[in-house]
Amino acid sequence: MIKLENVSKSYDGITNVVENLSLTIAEGELIVLVGESGCGKTTTMEMINRLNEPTRGDILIDDINIKDLDKNSLRKNVGYVIQNVGLFPHKTIEENISTVPRMCKKNKHEISDKVKELFKVIELPYEEYAHRYPRELSGGQQQRVGVARALANDPDIILMDEPFSALDPITREQLQEELLRLQDELNKTIVFVTHDIDEAIKIGDKIAVMQDGKIVQYDTPENILKTPVNEFVEEFVGKDRLWKTPEMLSAKDVMLDPIVEIGPNRSVAQAIEVMKKRKMTVLAIVDSTAKKPHKLLGLVGANRFYGIFDNSIKMKDIMKTELNKIPSDMPLNEVMELRTEKKIHTSAVVDENDGLIGFITDTSILNVLNEIMPESEDY
Repeated sequence: MIKLENVSKSYDGITNVVENLSLTIAEGELIVLVGESGCGKTTTMEMINRLNEPTRGDILIDDINIKDLDKNSLRKNVGYVIQNVGLFPHKTIEENISTVPRMCKKNKHEISDKVKELFKVIELPYEEYAHRYPRELSGGQQQRVGVARALANDPDIILMDEPFSALDPITREQLQEELLRLQDELNKTIVFVTHDIDEAIKIGDKIAVMQDGKIVQYDTPENILKTPVNEFVEEFVGKDRLWKTPEMLSAKDVMLDPIVEIGPNRSVAQAIEVMKKRKMTVLAIVDSTAKKPHKLLGLVGANRFYGIFDNSIKMKDIMKTELNKIPSDMPLNEVMELRTEKKIHTSAVVDENDGLIGFITDTSILNVLNEIMPESEDY
């Protein structure tokens, strides 16, 4: 675990690049520091391996203050990946990857085995690439080698300073996917710096949005998208970003609530009165004897009453029981696919116990779209 406690960094005793910053990073988390240029994100990351010394405050790794650690020992056990890779041009790829283990005087056979293992991890054939030089590799391949070098001494922590920002969009996306795959396999604690909110949302377990040397919001990508803490975060993230990231939205985010419920033994006259009073066109027929949320039994739309004049007919006699139930946590893109495939207009959103918590209609989806899409004359 990494903990920053009231950390500040100033130059010439005047300018606070980082100001009174506190942050806790759990073991195995991939957290992203994101913000505009000059907000202090790279400085914050560099203080974790003492490339930049804090002016005030403490940084602890596994409850040990890094001030009490030798700088070189600390850095040998913290992997570091930078934007322009920084590979040694006069050394082969194998020599580049093995740099830190050699400095630590590890066994040659152990180093060789580790290097070959890392070639597999970054999906570059050892026989083809081990004896090449950096200039013979593409930018994406060089960046993969940079990641392998950071992993070579098997550190628990890896710092990544805008590692993919200089790459073309296709290569960048490929390496983002590669990083997520590696993280699933290796479960390292990673601090990743970027100015790109799309990248942060895609790869981060948590995101720290920074402004003027401070963290203004530290949360999951989902919560930052749905509940930005202030106007700066909202503008930085982008008001339409949530709709562009439908995997962050789920059924419960686009459902209608509250719901108009009625018991199965209510008469047609009672149901019509409820509909008129509440200005609803659909009623949920529920088992009101159960605890809330009530179990959904069926649906009755206004069109079901046409031609019915017998007031002895109950809701249970006319309700539709073949229902389109959707779990509340189903991703919105899956909801949309299901609605299109089955030509569904009204879907019931239920919890794990089949309790009714809302409805999804075309209108409810459009309402959410209107809230999160920016105003536009073209829209």
